[in-house]
Amino acid sequence: MSSLNLDDFTDLIERPDGGVRRDAEARRERQIVPPGSLGRLDDLGEWLSAAQASVPVRPIEQPRVVLFAGDHGVAELGVSARPAGSAGELVREILEGGRPVSVLARRLGVPVRIVDLALDCDPDSLPDEVVRHRVRRGSGRIDVEDALTAEEAEAAFRAGVAVADEEADAGTDVVVLGDVSVGGTTAAGVLVAALCGTDASVVTGRGGLAIDDLAWMRKCAAIRDALRRARPVLGDQLQLLATVGGADLAAMTGFLLQSAVRKTPVILDGVVAAACALVAQRVAFRAPDWWLAAHDSGEPGQAKALDRMALEPLLSHGVTVGEGAGALLALPLVQAAAALAAELPEKPTVEGEPEKEE
Repeated sequence: MSSLNLDDFTDLIERPDGGVRRDAEARRERQIVPPGSLGRLDDLGEWLSAAQASVPVRPIEQPRVVLFAGDHGVAELGVSARPAGSAGELVREILEGGRPVSVLARRLGVPVRIVDLALDCDPDSLPDEVVRHRVRRGSGRIDVEDALTAEEAEAAFRAGVAVADEEADAGTDVVVLGDVSVGGTTAAGVLVAALCGTDASVVTGRGGLAIDDLAWMRKCAAIRDALRRARPVLGDQLQLLATVGGADLAAMTGFLLQSAVRKTPVILDGVVAAACALVAQRVAFRAPDWWLAAHDSGEPGQAKALDRMALEPLLSHGVTVGEGAGALLALPLVQAAAALAAELPEKPTVEGEPEKEE
């Protein structure tokens, strides 16, 4: 019998401190630049204050990119522009510094952590710190079979929880969360369609490399078939992840929930992160208060999930490459909000001016 009870997260997760946020708003009103003139930067600064329980807000000094990696059996159907089982090659390219997220992280001085849950490659071909949480080699073909066994789903979920604890214990103050997968956007589409009660065509996008019309139709059919398998298990979120998710998605869901428990803010990347966040919201309704949507990737499933969670993307710049690159572009904006909230001086008090009544 499993000892994992997802309902526990409902009690463990608290909202960011509302009293601290009101103090941050009051401080913002005293600063020399009028409230509202910095647009969403005002709101971001106040949100960070509440998340940190600190006025003024502390600077973001230890951000980290965390990428969950896995291959999905559904990619065998030709639903992705990349060959099935090739996510390991992307991981190696990131580690070697040749992917967009590598370049951006290097430029911004942000370390990148990759967590392999289900890559379809020899584990000896990757560093130990990447593969030590692997649950299986590739996730199942979700249109005709479960992605994971119940035991594998729990192991993956617990791995995500462990990674969240490791990051919190290491002092990571903001996580940029993304995925490295082939077939992952198909699994994400199934989760979003199932949880939002929509048809496959509503959530089927063209992925990071813009698949052609025939591949889009194959992807739509795969999501439709997997959706039939998802609906009977909607009441059990871990079983849902086992049925139509994957090891990387189960781990990302556990990571998001435990990050909220540990009060670690998370910046979400694309549709895969959004789908996992939607599952996590079903588990603990307060959890989304700890997350930011980085950007609009153009994937309809992402837009549907973010709308359901009332998360508005910070940026809209057409980045579809995945791997956390779009979310990493939003990090300087969040850091700027923290700096402005903390460092803008307050208006001078005019001698003899009566104080405002509260």
